[in-house]
Amino acid sequence: MTDEKGKLFSTRSMVFMALFAALICFAAPFSIQVGPIPITLATFAIYLAGTVLGAKRGMIAVIVYILLGAVGLPVFSGFTGGFAKLLGPTGGYIIGYVPLVIIAGLFAEMKVNKIPRAVTTVIGMIAATAVLYAFGTAWFMILTGKDLLSSLNLCVLPFLPGDSIKIACTAAVSVPLKNKLNHIMFNTVKK
Repeated sequence: MTDEKGKLFSTRSMVFMALFAALICFAAPFSIQVGPIPITLATFAIYLAGTVLGAKRGMIAVIVYILLGAVGLPVFSGFTGGFAKLLGPTGGYIIGYVPLVIIAGLFAEMKVNKIPRAVTTVIGMIAATAVLYAFGTAWFMILTGKDLLSSLNLCVLPFLPGDSIKIACTAAVSVPLKNKLNHIMFNTVKK
């Protein structure tokens, strides 16, 4: 596996990608059913993966999670799994996790003069969430035949408060956590 500069990922880096994939697998199954789309902690874990690991490493962690669920491990909401879940009403959200982590990661990696990293991180998570909602709502509309307004009422509005809290919590912990993990991932022990 290679990183952004074409170099192989370090073993430490791969361990952290696996740990974040495991975190997503742990968080996502716990859900509260709110209409046809459940509230889960998956987005919180994915926000963390993107903002802490960055776009490329976070994407790998999310893809590992999706593949584990697709082959049948019970890592999707409600402790379900299987490829059929990707084709169901929540499938657009599950696939939307990939652009979510990429966008959140790109903004978290962004360095803009005079703008604190926490601000770009929050902006990135908001933009990423909008893309996730677009994927999920569009897929839901295709499967159910519901109109846009009904779909937004079912697939977006109930989730805005919770996702706002998840974004705030991620912003509070991601920058210090990213600094600590970057130190661990990229610094070698001197002998």
